Amino acid sequence: MQRRTAAGQPSNLSKMKIGIIGAGYIGGTLAGRLTKLGHTVSIANSRGPETLQDLAQKTGATAVTAHEAARAGEIVIVTIPLISIPKLPQDLFEGVPADVPIIDTSNYYPLLRDGHLPELEQGDLTESEWVQQHIGRPVVKVFNNISFTSLGSAGKPAGTPGRIGLPVASDDAAAKQKVMALVEELGFDAIDDGSLHESWRQQPGTPVYGADLPGAELKKQLADLGTTRTEEQRKEFVANHVKQEEAMIKQYGSQRGDK
Repeated sequence: MQRRTAAGQPSNLSKMKIGIIGAGYIGGTLAGRLTKLGHTVSIANSRGPETLQDLAQKTGATAVTAHEAARAGEIVIVTIPLISIPKLPQDLFEGVPADVPIIDTSNYYPLLRDGHLPELEQGDLTESEWVQQHIGRPVVKVFNNISFTSLGSAGKPAGTPGRIGLPVASDDAAAKQKVMALVEELGFDAIDDGSLHESWRQQPGTPVYGADLPGAELKKQLADLGTTRTEEQRKEFVANHVKQEEAMIKQYGSQRGDK
């Protein structure tokens, strides 16, 4: 049977095995969407597969350990809180082929959850460069600037006016192209956001974060931001991000472990 996109169109992508590490809102949403597209999905969390049986039944994914998820597929999605990245097993990706793209969906939330990390507040290191350093593998940054509700329901057929664009950044050109094809299959315009060092343009506080911009408008916004983050932009986006986090805390409460 030919697989179809979320919008009902025939899919040109071959069926893939995809591992997801992290079973929160984004991980759970992607698990459900990807299994419906015909992919074989393995999903893991930090507490063990026995705690994921309800999600597995709901989404059609298979609950596994983190090591099994890392070795499960042709694409691996890491979608855990940024502060938890250093806690991943150091051997997590040992034996995983070098051509398997590793997707990073994380965002830095110092007030809401992560505490202050000087590496991300001083200098030009981007969030996903920090993640890449910790896991020791090239990563592809995507799915971080869209809410799980939009990710789950806002995908549209290619060519639909106003189709939401998602920025995709990486230093690995082949991995980026493979991930961009997956983004398109999910019903979004995949917009090249350049290198991982340029992925600051899709981080919280920027004009593209949480905005659900159409592909053409997203591409223009990225171009207008430029490729090198200025000190003025940094201050502006930090201020914007503080307001966003304060709104999140008001709505959901703090997720800081040291509160």
